[in-house]
Amino acid sequence: MSDLLREFCAENFTCVPAAIAAGARRIELCDNLAVGGTSPSMGVIEATVDYAHGHGARVMAMVRPRGGGFVYSDREVGMMETDARIALALGVDGIVFGCLAADETGALALDVPTAERLMAIAREAASERGEAVDVTFHMAFDALPEERQLDAIDAIAELGCTRILTHGGPAGTPIADNLDRLAAYIERAAGRLIILPGAGITWENVDAVAERLGVGECHGTKIVKVA
Repeated sequence: MSDLLREFCAENFTCVPAAIAAGARRIELCDNLAVGGTSPSMGVIEATVDYAHGHGARVMAMVRPRGGGFVYSDREVGMMETDARIALALGVDGIVFGCLAADETGALALDVPTAERLMAIAREAASERGEAVDVTFHMAFDALPEERQLDAIDAIAELGCTRILTHGGPAGTPIADNLDRLAAYIERAAGRLIILPGAGITWENVDAVAERLGVGECHGTKIVKVA
């Protein structure tokens, strides 16, 4: 699928030039992939935006203050707001975040108030630029109880997010085992936002996954063949 958008998950700038040369048209820029990705530094963002925009690719910056779970304190949310503002001021095309809260039973649910705070920053940047700013809700989505995920898609769409990055199942499960669940997400999204499949998708299987799901974009650290 030559028109498929391949989003390359990059830890720092190191592999960005090679990934773009190999066909990546969007970079999800992170640090600390060993813990699932955290906010990259200002210098890394600046260099990546400059290079990517000069070579026809877009940049999404991770906004995450630490590894571990996705339930954040108010102080951590303040850190995320600062990281989002800085990344957008440095010219990224969008931000990537995920935030959950524990309900009265201890089960995880979508943290709508925190998401609204971060969406407000994206909307402010979009207003200043006079153009849309992308927002991806990341794989925190996959930590939700399965019975809450379809309703969460509705809520995330209502927030105005551009897409949800999801593996369609628990971390470490083969992507082939999750295609039916991903298809259910796509059906529920109904074009209101993009379901972005990721994790376990490589340059070798990406076309087959995209064709099976009928999606126009896929995500991964090996989504293109980097020498």
